[in-house]
Amino acid sequence: MNGSSHLLDMLPDLAAWGLLGLALCSAVEKLVPVIPSAGMLLMLGMLGVVHPSDLLTVIAITAAGSTSGSLLWYGMGRWLGPERGDIFVLKVARYLDIKEEWYLRLKRNYHGNLIRVTFFGQLVPVVRAYMAFPAGVLAMPLPGFAIATFCGALIWNTPFVVSGYLLRRQIFAPDTAAPAAIAAIALVNFLVLALFRLRRPSRSAA
Repeated sequence: MNGSSHLLDMLPDLAAWGLLGLALCSAVEKLVPVIPSAGMLLMLGMLGVVHPSDLLTVIAITAAGSTSGSLLWYGMGRWLGPERGDIFVLKVARYLDIKEEWYLRLKRNYHGNLIRVTFFGQLVPVVRAYMAFPAGVLAMPLPGFAIATFCGALIWNTPFVVSGYLLRRQIFAPDTAAPAAIAAIALVNFLVLALFRLRRPSRSAA
């Protein structure tokens, strides 16, 4: 929990680096998926969009950052390959709070549906952070993976970035936008964790 708090504290400073900072924040969300994407993008909309004319640029930059984070997971999966990739997942699954069955199901879904699964997977919370690794393990062609990930991220990012900008414009002054963004991320983080904890018993019971 302390690690998440430190990361949250760093995000506004990172976002203050301009477009590079926005891209780095988006990449971090994929590499260290301890922060819900929705909260992250709300923050980037609040801190990164000053004028309406900035919206398209910020949305594109955050999608590019998200894609770059996915490409690192993809590259690791491609380098490890099927056997070593599965062993790696078994070793780190408990630290990422994911199950082996979930990972194997994600791999199965990729067979024969590479582009479609990659694109629509970017619209699913949690899945969007982890799906690049099995794509690399299965040696999905890099151009198709990158394009599908970027296009899916564009669609996912747009409503949250726009909402963050509208929140800043309508409610928060610039000097209170950063604390408000951190509070928004913390709230979304709490809600996602609570929902996840509530759903786990019902799955095991089934």
